[in-house]
Amino acid sequence: MRVFITGVTGYIGFNVALAFRRSGHEVWGLVRKPEKVNYLVRHEIHTVLGDMGRPETYAEAAARCQVLVHAAHDGWGGIVGPDRTAVDTLLAAGGEGRKDRVLIYTSGVWVYGDTADRMVDESSPLNPAQAAAWRIAHEELVLGSARVRGLVIRPGCVYGKQGGLTGRWFAGATGKRPFEVVGTGWNRWAMVHVWDVADAYVRAAEKPGLGGEAFNLADPSQTTIREMTAAAAQAAGYAGTIRWVPVAEAEKTMGSLAEALALEQRINPRKAIWTLGWQPRFRGFVEDVGTYLEAWKAYNS
Repeated sequence: MRVFITGVTGYIGFNVALAFRRSGHEVWGLVRKPEKVNYLVRHEIHTVLGDMGRPETYAEAAARCQVLVHAAHDGWGGIVGPDRTAVDTLLAAGGEGRKDRVLIYTSGVWVYGDTADRMVDESSPLNPAQAAAWRIAHEELVLGSARVRGLVIRPGCVYGKQGGLTGRWFAGATGKRPFEVVGTGWNRWAMVHVWDVADAYVRAAEKPGLGGEAFNLADPSQTTIREMTAAAAQAAGYAGTIRWVPVAEAEKTMGSLAEALALEQRINPRKAIWTLGWQPRFRGFVEDVGTYLEAWKAYNS
């Protein structure tokens, strides 16, 4: 299949692109910066120079693809307009009433909000953290589309390779920034390795007739933020203290993102396991934290 991906130079988008290519698919990625082109071509990814906020730069290329993946993300800073533009453009690229094309939208488990001690799945009511509230309308557009087979992927906190949010812990543990963590640290995040995330996208795209479905992705670990940050500190040989920043204080500089970082979340990925045959091969951040630290260092050297 021919696959078109927005955010192809980003954390999720790049690894999703590699997974599709490893599975034998032809991959095209939307690239904003010309200097990124050569790196992608080296990985056998074709490039389309453009900007997701300017449909004229990529709509035609997307319309030539059977699988459309929206993995770009500009929303945490409150700039959600380009995301909506991209969703509308990719839906239009699917063609009028053509169900042979798939659109996969990248959301996240923050749409469930704080789950406390409840395990939630895709049938659970959505109660999004403020930082993720805008995701809901975009999910609904994709899932309810009559143009494409719309799918939504909701990963937990993604770790591995470049690092994602866990990279902030490594930066603190290696002296690149103050080692500060929002909240008390007794909360748990749903965690998932970036390669497991990428595998789910390929499985979803390749499954015949699948549409109108959302899938949670999380590994089986249930470690607290305190346990994970302590593991990062130990792996880096950090002997200092970790400062636990109250949410109200963090909101002054981080806005609504601070609330999301302090969420307690227990997410059930059973639907992806049953429907897609997906299994998280990586069992948790703490289990191989030294490897993740070295990978993060290499990406940031």
